[in-house]
Amino acid sequence: MKSENEGILFLTRGAGDRPAWNISGKGFCQVKLANFCTVKKFKIKAGGHKIPVLVLRPLEPVKDVPGVMWIHGGGYMTGMKEMVLVSRAADLVRRFGAVVVSPGYTRSVHKPYPAAVNDCYEVLRWMKSQSGELGFRDDQIMVGGESAGGGLCAAVCMMARDREEVRVAFQMPLYPMLDSNDTESSRDNHGKVWDTKRNHFGWRLYLRDNPDGEVGPYASPSRQTDYHGLPPCYTFVGNGEPFYSETVLYVEKLKAAGVEASVDVFPSDVHAFDVWMPGSEIAKQTVESFCGKFAYAKEHYFAPQENVRERGHLNDPERTGNGSSILD
Repeated sequence: MKSENEGILFLTRGAGDRPAWNISGKGFCQVKLANFCTVKKFKIKAGGHKIPVLVLRPLEPVKDVPGVMWIHGGGYMTGMKEMVLVSRAADLVRRFGAVVVSPGYTRSVHKPYPAAVNDCYEVLRWMKSQSGELGFRDDQIMVGGESAGGGLCAAVCMMARDREEVRVAFQMPLYPMLDSNDTESSRDNHGKVWDTKRNHFGWRLYLRDNPDGEVGPYASPSRQTDYHGLPPCYTFVGNGEPFYSETVLYVEKLKAAGVEASVDVFPSDVHAFDVWMPGSEIAKQTVESFCGKFAYAKEHYFAPQENVRERGHLNDPERTGNGSSILD
């Protein structure tokens, strides 16, 4: 017998006014999966462990759509792949019929860098190998994420460029966590949701096995010195939150290297205001801007997977197949 709440994901308030994720009980934000997409689970074998992923597809499949890996936030240490259902990626499924893949990467509470970025990169490789089965164009593989997921988005794009195994057509690192050093906006920041104290703790946990002098761009993307050949980029950020400076600087460096990139800055000190204040006018403006940029990317940005390097085989039974329902 199906439970009363089957097919509904609830986001509720937890201790200390922090988000807590449940599949039952009352919540201030409910996402009925059947309203706009199907959700299936897969497990990918990589590096001696299995990476869980969710794959979101529209109820009515659409041809010639992008495939988007969307990486959840949480300061590299918390969060879960199911957060994709209340992220901007959900808009991409609803409005554009995109196929979205959400990796359950290894968080830093379990293992430090490079576990998370390696997991996400392996999922990117799996996406390329399974584009036909999952139903998206292999020349429009895109990557996005919010907060720490935005940082991982940037790092994965750098890794993909350098390794030449997957070509990424477009990146969407929203208010990304890029710089392990203090910036003008992250130093002494008392913004809502994320602040200086939390930022220091998140970076210390993530980089605990990496002395500062050995931190490279895959760990802290702001350390990148060569931005040539990275995918076109769109992002947005609040002007009073910790990641304002590093977000704007990332876009400036991409543009200086000849990469198409843009950032929208909104008046807010609430980190991830589009998620925490979904009914606000500023969040509504953000959604329209984000979707407008994605619509442009869908028509203009392509990255054919020709002459890329091949490594290993991605046809293991646990990497392919029909997956299982999120409710199984």
